[in-house]
Order: sequence, then structure tokens, then C-alpha cells
Amino acid sequence: MHRVLITGSSGYVGLMLVEKFLARPDVDLIIALDKEPSPEDWKKNPKIICIQKNTADAWEIEAAQYEPDIVVHTAWQIRDMYGRSETQHRWNIVGTDKVFDFALARSSVRRLVHFSTVASYGAFAENEIEHLFTEEELFRVSEYRYAEEKRVSEEHLATKYEAARSHGAEVDVAIIRPAAITGPRGRFARIRFGLQSALSGQLSGSFMYSLVSALTSFIPATPKWARQFIHEDDIVDGAELLAFDSRVKGYQAYNLCPPGRAVLSADMARAVGKKVVPIAPQFVRFAFFILWHVSMGKIPTSRGAWRGYSYPIIVTGEKFARTFGFVYRMSPLDAFMYTDGRYESSVPEGKRKHRV
Repeated sequence: MHRVLITGSSGYVGLMLVEKFLARPDVDLIIALDKEPSPEDWKKNPKIICIQKNTADAWEIEAAQYEPDIVVHTAWQIRDMYGRSETQHRWNIVGTDKVFDFALARSSVRRLVHFSTVASYGAFAENEIEHLFTEEELFRVSEYRYAEEKRVSEEHLATKYEAARSHGAEVDVAIIRPAAITGPRGRFARIRFGLQSALSGQLSGSFMYSLVSALTSFIPATPKWARQFIHEDDIVDGAELLAFDSRVKGYQAYNLCPPGRAVLSADMARAVGKKVVPIAPQFVRFAFFILWHVSMGKIPTSRGAWRGYSYPIIVTGEKFARTFGFVYRMSPLDAFMYTDGRYESSVPEGKRKHRV
């Protein structure tokens, strides 16, 4: 029987993992760690222990008493915190280091799964849509804080892992580097400010959101605009495999991205019923700078974010599929366009769109 510690358990991915793992007969207990409150029904479930604390706070003693054998780290402050860079660094870098130290030092822990990102390969002008980044390619220093903090955390993990192994630790580490995660739950049950919600016209409720909706009444696209998406069902199934499968050994990183071509601006335009208007990367940079400061960070266009909108990061998820015989359910384009999946009940009847 397994006892699983999941950080960021009330977040988009974390919550889905809790629900999926609860259904496994070999899971005895889930320790749900999150700075936000857990769903009320969890508190009545004897298989869940809820710890409402930030990973940067003191939570280790409380979690250790339940002797988890698997640790899955999803907690992260993705959106830049306007004027609070020190707080964000503490939450992300310091908090993540504490999770790594906990997993690598506890004798009960046998598996650590860490959620990273493909963004850390770096969005630069020389990137080409035809080039597929593999796990063997190094992350590059970026001005985009999300990508840079994830890069730094992976460096810390590699160093800590080697030190722990030299002292006899036997923890296997699997790093997940996902493409942009999408699906019916993410698009409809947890609507938030993001590329897909902005371009599809789902933002409402404030002047800033109305402004962005007006600015995206068309699809502004740079010459190299491209995106890869992975369906939320695939990311949950992939994470479950890496958490429980006995074939996971040593220290490995995996890009999680389905085969199939990337979503181009023309695909996006067809999907949301808009026209593409070509723009230059420098225009994106200027617009993101203005929107970031005028909105005081409410619009997530922080420093360096313009690069991810202007230049492609296209990866291959073939290593993961080949190693474990994993078959992705949806291509990048299908994951973006359709509402099929475990959480289709989140989608209003009139908005459901199925693959033919």
C-alpha cells in the first residue's frame, strides 16, 4: 500500500491527481499539502490528510509522521507576483528545495515526481518550429521568471539527488516537463486568465479583462507563433505512471507532449472563429510591458513573457512514450479544440465539441 504526499493539492493538476490516486486500491493515504483550503468533502474522507501550509513554511514534521513513500510536487506560483519578487522566490525556490530535501532524506520515501516545464528550454529568436527539443538539450537562462525559477529548481534537484545518493539514499526521481496543459476542466471549471481563455473570449468581469478581450478580437501572431498542448487526462495518466510504475528507476526527465504537429496561429484562429493579424515580436514586447504595469500584474504579461508568445518551444514527448509504451489520447490540436475527457461534465451542453 502507498502513502502519497501531493504538494499543490488544491491546484489545477494537484486536485486531479488527488482524485485519480484516491481511486487506486493500492493507495492507503494521501497527504494533501497546499497553502489554499482543501475542498470540504476531503475533510470527511479518511484516506486524505489535509495540511494547509505553504511549502516554504514548516510542514515537514507534520507530513513525516504519515511516512509517505511517494512525493509528487506540483505546488508553484506560476503567475508573477507584481512587486513581490522576494515572496515569489521564497515560495518557489525555497519551498521547492524543502520538498526536495524532505523526499531525499526520509527513509520512507521511494519516489519523487517533480513537475517542471518545457518553458525552461528558452523561447529565443533562433528557435524554429521544425526543431524538436529533447530531454538531452540543456535548459537556457531566461528573463522569464517562471522558466528561470523552474530551471534553477531542476539544477538544485540534480545536485541534491547526487548528494543523497552518495549518502545511500535510494529515491527514484522522475521529472515531468509538460507542454501547455488544457482540457475541459481547465477551460471551463477553472477559468482563469491565460492565452486560451483570452483568445477564445472567455474573459469577463473586470475592465482589464474587457480590455484584453477587445485587444484579442483578432489573433495577433508573430511569424513563429506556435503552441503545443497536452490534454489534462494525458498529464494525469502520465503522472500516475511515473508515481507508481516499477520501471521508473534512477533520475530521469521526460517531456510530456503528444505526437502531432504544433498548433499554429491559423489553427487557433479557426478554433475560436477569428482572423490572424501578423505582428512583430517587438510589438508584443512593448504591449506586454504596458499591460503588466498598467494592470499592476493582474494581466500576466511580466518580464520575458513576451518571448513565449513570440518564439516557439517545440518538444518531442517520444522518450516517455517509448520508455513506458504510453499512448497519448489526443494530439496537440485535438487537445486544444475538443472537450472530450474525464471532466467533460464541466462543459455546458451547448459548448461541447467532440472529435468525429
